[in-house]
Amino acid sequence: MLCAIGYADAEFDINKVNVDLRSKYGTVEVCKNGSGIEFSEEKAAKVLSSDEIYIDINLNQGNENATAWGCDLTYDYVKINGDYRT
Repeated sequence: MLCAIGYADAEFDINKVNVDLRSKYGTVEVCKNGSGIEFSEEKAAKVLSSDEIYIDINLNQGNENATAWGCDLTYDYVKINGDYRT
């Protein structure tokens, strides 16, 4: 996710970025101040098992906000992208 954010044509400090994964099952903080952090994989699996998942990205550099929608979670897409870990 940070890689994709970095490709944006915008000026910001990556060292201020926080990323949370959120669903009806709770929230898991996965990135703080631009770095990955330890989190409960069990809790993350529960959060990600929901039909709807929100990825909250906070640049911590202003008051603006935006919403983007995505839906490419087909079996093949998940299989290809779920077979590895970074």
